[in-house]
Amino acid sequence: MNQISKQIFAAGSALDLRSGNIPSAAPSEGAMSDVCISAIDHAVENLRRLSGAVASSPDGGKDTVEVAVREAADIGGARTTQPPLTQNTVTPEASNVKTAPPAAAAQNPAKAELAEAPAQPRIEARVTPELPKEKTELKASPTMPFGKTIEGESGPISENDRRLRTGGGGNGKDSDPGGDGGGGGRSGGGFHKRSEPVNFAASLSRGMAAVRRNMVVVMMFTIAINVLLLAIPLYLFQISDRVLTSRSIDTLVMLSIAVLGAVLLQAFMDTVRRFILMRTAVELEVQLGAPILSAAARASLHGSGKDYQTLQDLQLLRGFLTSGTLIAFLDAPLMPFFVVVVYFVHPHLGIIIMTCCAVLFVIAYLNQKFTARQFAESNGYLSRANFHLDSMSRNSQIINAMAMIPEAVKMWGRETAGSLKSQVEAQDRNIIFSGISKACRMITQITLLGWGAHLSLSGELTGGMVIASSIISGRALAPIEGAIEGWHQFNRSAAAYGRIKGLLLNSPLNFPRLRLPNPEGRLDVERILFVPPPQKKVILNGISFSLRKGESLAIIGNSGSGKTTLGKMLVGSIVPTSGNVRLDLMDLRNWDQRQFGESIGYLPQDVQLFPGTIKANICRMRDDVDDHQIYEAAVLADVHELIAGFPQGYETIVAADGAPLSGGQKQRIALARAFFGNPKFVVLDEPNSNLDTQGEAALAKALIHAKKQGITTVTITQRPALLQCVDKILVLKEGTVAMFGERIEVLQALSKNNGNNGQQAPRIEG
Repeated sequence: MNQISKQIFAAGSALDLRSGNIPSAAPSEGAMSDVCISAIDHAVENLRRLSGAVASSPDGGKDTVEVAVREAADIGGARTTQPPLTQNTVTPEASNVKTAPPAAAAQNPAKAELAEAPAQPRIEARVTPELPKEKTELKASPTMPFGKTIEGESGPISENDRRLRTGGGGNGKDSDPGGDGGGGGRSGGGFHKRSEPVNFAASLSRGMAAVRRNMVVVMMFTIAINVLLLAIPLYLFQISDRVLTSRSIDTLVMLSIAVLGAVLLQAFMDTVRRFILMRTAVELEVQLGAPILSAAARASLHGSGKDYQTLQDLQLLRGFLTSGTLIAFLDAPLMPFFVVVVYFVHPHLGIIIMTCCAVLFVIAYLNQKFTARQFAESNGYLSRANFHLDSMSRNSQIINAMAMIPEAVKMWGRETAGSLKSQVEAQDRNIIFSGISKACRMITQITLLGWGAHLSLSGELTGGMVIASSIISGRALAPIEGAIEGWHQFNRSAAAYGRIKGLLLNSPLNFPRLRLPNPEGRLDVERILFVPPPQKKVILNGISFSLRKGESLAIIGNSGSGKTTLGKMLVGSIVPTSGNVRLDLMDLRNWDQRQFGESIGYLPQDVQLFPGTIKANICRMRDDVDDHQIYEAAVLADVHELIAGFPQGYETIVAADGAPLSGGQKQRIALARAFFGNPKFVVLDEPNSNLDTQGEAALAKALIHAKKQGITTVTITQRPALLQCVDKILVLKEGTVAMFGERIEVLQALSKNNGNNGQQAPRIEG
């Protein structure tokens, strides 16, 4: 009987496998596995043979075997008549588990007990029209043996790749664990990754590495050039002591040819050296130009924009690399070589040259000591004069319209006069020391010739040696004299390099930032205080408020109450002295700058457009965007019809001063720029200051569109028309919050205050 039980158990297992209790995914292509079918056929055949063997069995096994045989035969027959499956759908039909008929249960109690077991989900094969393979769906989630639930390809865990997905709410695939990014962001969120720093230090290192690499080559040429400089003294020495005494024409010709070749080679090497220096200067500017401009733009948040003048420092450094002063400094290290040559001619002559060199070094030290302060003052005055010049350039229309040219020139002239005065004083001293050094060099050569003649009369030297020593001594002293004359340029270049290095190494862009999910628009302002340096006046004091995602706020108040300053602080243009401005709970200073800038919009009070097309201005001068994004921004700002009215449409060229657009048109184009890229937070500072009635209506529509898009907006305004388009109002008075709350409540409070005597509410101009 044990053998019969084993066969029945094997047949039952095969029947369970055939009936749908398969703890795995549906078979591919909608067909039952051939292996399972073969096992079923084999089990049925074995049971039929067993039925004859147990016919006379006294223990009732015959009935059990016959029941199993009949059910197996029925299922086996169904395989031959069932249409081919083209799609498998999984349904948890636990209630459809078949139970044994009452008669069968009476005949076989064991089978009846099995029928009363808890229902288990099974896979039901349904016949559906044939669909492509990629259209196949899983209609239910079969329970796996290890207790996990598989939700097709849409759940957080896939069957083939059980990895936690990150990156926000994007519809990522298994091959892209980062998802598509969150909250309006681009694909590949990956918010757990750090944004790599700009690493201006690496840019500075690359630039200086290029300079050092080229300087090594230049120094090799310099050594060769200085060695070739001995050709002329040797030529004079040979002519005086050999050619004139031997009267040999052949010797003269050979010496002349050799010296001519040396001179030509020297000239060629000097030309190549200058070519290398010129290209070194260009490479330095290529390596550092963009990093300096980026770092200066970032540093301008904490200053008055003077860091932009660091680009002029780069020009100064480039000029030094191609100047004769650098050549003199390169030749100076070879001065001992010429001193040694003269010393070998005669020690007395060498001592004379070394004494002169010591005197020249003292003169160079005194020159630096007595001119450094004046040159520093001159540079400071010049920097301020250039700042006034930039201001005049930006406000040229106002200066001309209001006849302010004499006053503007006077402001520039005061700084320029101070620069010229200090520079003249420093240059006078530099010229005096330069003259002293030149006189010292000439006296040295005269002394050298006189003492050399004395030694020649004594028979210790020849006339040719004396002449050669005089020429070599002049070559040894020339670099020192050139260094003294160019000391001012060297100091300015060294100071310029120091400013460049400080700007690049201290830039906050050098530090990595954790790349967060793109912001949703929640804004929290926490007790911000702002005291602009070097003033002591408090502009903002204890400002605190919060906005939820998609809410809109209007900031109103009298002139000078700090509205524009607060608006700049909300977009990170200026940093508070204390307190925090948070976007989605993160302080603005801790956001990756590129990510933050792409997620917000800003319309400043003083609207400025960049030279280029309207399209380029709307897309923020980027060239990696689709035209559809530009169109969406224009529609959101309700400016598309205005642009369509221009002859060239979006390709209309805008000048640096905004021509040919009017003030209102510039403001509306800038509004579209603020809404470009589906930002989640937008600050508008006096967006209707230049708009007519039609423009204000378009602005109101834009604010309504922004509300529907879930964009958090802050509008700074003095006109009551826009107050109907916001959710909340904040009233500023002398840098503090006078009122903050829902629009209706604040307006009612303002109306009540206006009716009270002795109370002056913040004025709203209309």
